[in-house]
Amino acid sequence: MCVRGMLGSLAVRVVLLVLLLGGGATGLAEAAETAPFATARDRVSLVADTDAYAPGTPLRLGLRFQLAPGWHIYWKNPGEAGAPPTLHLDLSPGAGSGDFAWPAPERISEGPVVVFGYTGDVLLPLPLSPPSRGNAPLAISAHATWLVCARICVPEEADFHLDLPAGHPAPAAEAALFAAADARMPRVVAWPAVITPEGHLVLTPGNDPLAATRHAYFFPDQPGLIDPEATQPESAGGGRIDLALAPQKSFDPAADLAGVLEFAGDPARAVALRAAPGSAPPIPEGALPLAESLLFGLLGGLILNLMPCVFPVLAMKAVGLARLAGAGRGAVLAQALAYMAGTLAAFAALGGTLIALRGAGDASGWGFQFQNPAFVVAMAWLLFGVGLNLSGVYTLGGGALGGGLAGLGQTLTTRHGVAGSFFTGLLAVLVATPCTAPFMGAAIAAAMAAPKLVALTIFLAMGLGLAAPYVLLALLPGLAGRLPRPGRWMDVLRQGLAFPMYGACAWLAWVVAREAGSAGVLGLAAGLVLLGFAAWTLGQAQQAATAEVRRIAQAAMLTAVLASVAVLSGLAVARDAPGAPIAIASDAAEQPYSPAALASLRASGRPVLVNMTAAWCVTCLVNERMALTSAEVRRALTDRGVVYMVGDWTRQDPAITAYLRQFGRDGVPLYVLYPGADRPPMVLPQILTETSVLAALERVHQKEAQASGTP
Repeated sequence: MCVRGMLGSLAVRVVLLVLLLGGGATGLAEAAETAPFATARDRVSLVADTDAYAPGTPLRLGLRFQLAPGWHIYWKNPGEAGAPPTLHLDLSPGAGSGDFAWPAPERISEGPVVVFGYTGDVLLPLPLSPPSRGNAPLAISAHATWLVCARICVPEEADFHLDLPAGHPAPAAEAALFAAADARMPRVVAWPAVITPEGHLVLTPGNDPLAATRHAYFFPDQPGLIDPEATQPESAGGGRIDLALAPQKSFDPAADLAGVLEFAGDPARAVALRAAPGSAPPIPEGALPLAESLLFGLLGGLILNLMPCVFPVLAMKAVGLARLAGAGRGAVLAQALAYMAGTLAAFAALGGTLIALRGAGDASGWGFQFQNPAFVVAMAWLLFGVGLNLSGVYTLGGGALGGGLAGLGQTLTTRHGVAGSFFTGLLAVLVATPCTAPFMGAAIAAAMAAPKLVALTIFLAMGLGLAAPYVLLALLPGLAGRLPRPGRWMDVLRQGLAFPMYGACAWLAWVVAREAGSAGVLGLAAGLVLLGFAAWTLGQAQQAATAEVRRIAQAAMLTAVLASVAVLSGLAVARDAPGAPIAIASDAAEQPYSPAALASLRASGRPVLVNMTAAWCVTCLVNERMALTSAEVRRALTDRGVVYMVGDWTRQDPAITAYLRQFGRDGVPLYVLYPGADRPPMVLPQILTETSVLAALERVHQKEAQASGTP
């Protein structure tokens, strides 16, 4: 009996061992984890978003808290009391991990204090990088500590272990928890934001629909900066939000303030932002009634005709007017309306693109396309081609090339040049965007703060203003009849007006040098040679006597055009090439703009003149030559101890874009004069003269003298 009993017992053990081995083999394909930590207050577990891992493929872990009603844990900034959870990991060799990604918190009253934390079911995810090679199970050991509170606070800790087998990653049962946590993560935004020394958080969210929800609350990332118990009075309007925060002892008025802004108490409506230190900006000019915004847009477009940016296109308009001499009123009106349609289409396209970029969080402003060297090069080539046409190197139309190109030429020359007038309107807007005329700044700011349909209407008003003189000429029959009759003078005028086009090309070459360096200038020059050759061969083809010569000329022209397109595509890599800085003045007080430097100078009581400029902004360059770099102005800056700061917006710079939006501007130039004392800044006109700058400096000097009691 004993032997049989021993054999039976041995057989049972063998069977059990086989079952265990079989079960163990099956378990290698599943994640093994320790049991959750559970009390009457909470249930805490360590989870992963996948049941297996692939070497070198990132995955995520999460510390999950299932809190009983009335209990809470804390955010990374716990508020007036408490401590955030911690997690220390011990991983397999070759693996690594990051920090918690913190979902947006809740504001919780804990007796007489206010804290920031979480209630209910919350997951704190963190990234994990498995070993890059091997197929051994990924061993994860974790030690977590946390503080769970209701009427009392209980410190808790637990150890967890999780083994993930190597294999094809598949979503785990807990994957939905990670999706819920992601939905609660603050969205990172590029809204211009300023924190004043008094604790006012001023935001300019533009057209972001999230900002249409009011009742915002700001959670600072770090404790001790803002009083959590204090209310945050909110004022909104003019496309901006102003929250009055209550600074605490650790608040530094010269440092950035980062945190989470939550709307309507909903963690799913939260954004992460960083506010730069500075003075409270004035109410943006965009805070205008619709009728006034449309009027400003119309006036800005009208004045844009007088800005230097549009001078090259005035040549094309002059030639078009000359061709209308002796024509009937109907022909004049048709061309005028076509020109207006071109300006409206271009303004609508640019405005729509700018609104779309702003809605996607891109820090773009008026003239954004000129910050791309490939666009600048393409514009230079286009103006060069127009100049060659005015010089008589080639003509459009006449059927010389046949097919599509001849059809294009015929379209541009028939119907009294309607298509040509439309194209001229498009080109006028494209070359005008480096300029911001008076009234345009306010109109653009109003558009950026308005609903999309209203914004497009304001942009169309600018286009109408730009086309207004041409349309007015068509509507007044007496003016068209007084134009001189066609003659030899028209050819001389047309050829002479080619030189403003060549001058514009030279200016754009200088802009490319600032944006893309010597490589960009080389590409532009190569394209000019190729396009010049293409235009010459086109002219030869138009004058050729035989079809064979025309075919050879066509092939040469197309080859040159394709080569220039290849050069343009290659310029994309030159976008980040270093360009030369804009040298404006050599005074020792001049320095490049930065938010930190401006805040430091303001804190020390130094007066500052900020010049926001760009190499492609002709208005900026004229102001600098005529006013800012004059000997009298530079002497006045030095005598009064004014620091001259220059912000170069030739290439995209989010810090400068944010600064422009503080003052309701979406383009350059912008000139801001800060007094020495902590008083509101003075915004100077967009068109400067030496007299106006000296007068502004004198006014600030007198106010400083009165404030200090100096006679």
